[in-house]
Amino acid sequence: MKKYSSKRSIQVLANLFQQYSILDVVISPGSRNAPLAIHFSEMDDFNCYSIVDERSAAFVALGMAISEKKPVAITCTSGSAAANYYPAVTEAFYSNVPLLILTADRPTDYVDLFDGQTIRQKDIFHQHSYGDFELLEDSKDNAEDINSEIIKKAIELCFEKQGPVHINIPLEEPLYDLVSELPKFPVVEKTIKKKEYEIPSNLVADWNTSQRIMLLVGTRDYSPELENQLTQLVKNHSVVVLSEVNSNLHHDKFFRHIDRYITHFSEEDYKTYAPDLLITVGQNVVSKRVKQFLRKAHPKAHWHLDEVWQPDTYFALTQKVEVKPEVFFSKLLHFINLEPKPYYNLWDVLRDKKDKKHSEFLNLIEFSDFYFFNKVSQSIPENYNIHFSNSSAIRYAQLFDFGKRKIYCNRGTSGIDGSTSTAMGFAIKNENPTLLVTGDLSFFYDINGLWNQYIPPFTRIMIFNNGEGNIFKIIPGPGNANPNTLDEFIATKHHKNAEFLAKHFGFTYTKVEDDGTLDRVLDNFYKPDVQPKIIEVFTHGKNNADVLKAYFNYLKEN
Repeated sequence: MKKYSSKRSIQVLANLFQQYSILDVVISPGSRNAPLAIHFSEMDDFNCYSIVDERSAAFVALGMAISEKKPVAITCTSGSAAANYYPAVTEAFYSNVPLLILTADRPTDYVDLFDGQTIRQKDIFHQHSYGDFELLEDSKDNAEDINSEIIKKAIELCFEKQGPVHINIPLEEPLYDLVSELPKFPVVEKTIKKKEYEIPSNLVADWNTSQRIMLLVGTRDYSPELENQLTQLVKNHSVVVLSEVNSNLHHDKFFRHIDRYITHFSEEDYKTYAPDLLITVGQNVVSKRVKQFLRKAHPKAHWHLDEVWQPDTYFALTQKVEVKPEVFFSKLLHFINLEPKPYYNLWDVLRDKKDKKHSEFLNLIEFSDFYFFNKVSQSIPENYNIHFSNSSAIRYAQLFDFGKRKIYCNRGTSGIDGSTSTAMGFAIKNENPTLLVTGDLSFFYDINGLWNQYIPPFTRIMIFNNGEGNIFKIIPGPGNANPNTLDEFIATKHHKNAEFLAKHFGFTYTKVEDDGTLDRVLDNFYKPDVQPKIIEVFTHGKNNADVLKAYFNYLKEN
């Protein structure tokens, strides 16, 4: 016999989630949130997942929401448990991933009385959420009607903003009173508004009079509609489209390896290749070089296309276009001229030159992180989704081709802390296999990302283990520190490996220490198995940073 929570606030919450088809709930254990755990897990419509570590749980939910493209709920007990959600909440906020955060709490009168597991939970995520709500305890007057309105508003805000929304839920004892039947609730009237957009005539005029138009596409999910629209823009060489590996755009006339092309730009190059009209699409851009280039370029006009975020990243923003890019370009294409421009040919000549140097360099490299990424980019089956961890992994990925595979990375805050958990959450909800390519520090930081009984057997993880945070040997600055300080406190040298962790969490494990072994094991790595798999590629002792620096110096040579 089914047993549900007797708490009316929880019954109303679950009912409204059903009506809005929010059916995935990630639950971390605890007593104060036991009414939510019991209620959601007993209802047939919900898919419930038990993840012990709240920090990991929130990133798992983030991955699920990215995969499903709809809100996922997370719930935890009171106190520091809620605070452990914060890293994933910030990532969801800046990446616009919809999370509904349900934090159980002591009754409001118990705050700051030193009652166990009681902190100031109300508005705890205020700086990084799109809405902060608190329900009334069931004993308060008109609690059911008021809570129903609060929950409805929170849900619709989550859909509208496509980001995190917090509902704090004070719960009085007893917590474990249960009922076997639920009341019937009325059908709610959904009031999510759709935005209408008409393109201003001055933007059309600016486009048609601009000779050097550049589109820069940052982090975003794959959109066949946007890809088709941008293809129409480039087919006659009318514009230059710069994209990154996690822009998820695929066309031979898109410039997909920005850092290949603009490395070692001189002051004269900044002027030569600068746009007069810059249009940016999507979220965070990985390339620091392109940010420096465009900040020096001083374009006459900069339009940013996004429903939520309008950052003045390049200190030149002139037009905030608060609409989906697909909607904007569907309107724009009706009015603009698509004539060939010399500006495209200028960039195309640069690309041909740098791509040739790239191919030449590949024939010169020995076993290293650079070698690993080149080999991996050629080996991944077409149906795989690829998640890259932050720091070195996503930067190396920008230099190589991964075909039309869908690419993901937590670039909202660009932290390493939840890369594994996010990838595992994505894998749980996606019918195609998922590959995580991660550095060693990112992997070991998020070990609890593997403490997850729902990881599908077709999930794959590749760890390139160079024994440190090698990014700090690559970027300018850290090298000024004393070597001992750099190694211990910044690069954080270590001798850890993932072998026993892999076995502990039910992954098969393969160790690679040379190029011959890597070539030999890759095909088998992707073959179906009853367990997920980890390959750990050791590049200890290799001058990985020097190889990457040599690559960029080689691109510079005539």
